[in-house]
Amino acid sequence: MTTDSAQLAALGDATRRTIFELIAERPRSVAEITRQVPVSQSAVSQHLKVLRDSRLVRAEPKGASNVYHIDPYGLGQMRAWLDRYWSKTLAAYRVVVEQPPKESQ
Repeated sequence: MTTDSAQLAALGDATRRTIFELIAERPRSVAEITRQVPVSQSAVSQHLKVLRDSRLVRAEPKGASNVYHIDPYGLGQMRAWLDRYWSKTLAAYRVVVEQPPKESQ
């Protein structure tokens, strides 16, 4: 699976999106995340593995646990992929907007 496909699949799950958004607010440990979502710590760890594998988050060891951060490189890859479509969409919009108005019949 390509990185962009893995990232889209990872964010396709509502719980993973919530976890990603929590980490985007500030770095968090598994325990902190577990207190914020209605799933077990084991499930949170499984969701974090998917987010790590898709390069959306990274783990930083801190004592006996990990603190999770947004992975700027992986997020940059996703942004670049989305920007290609955004640029095409804006270009198509510009063509439509800049056309002279059609005369009423």
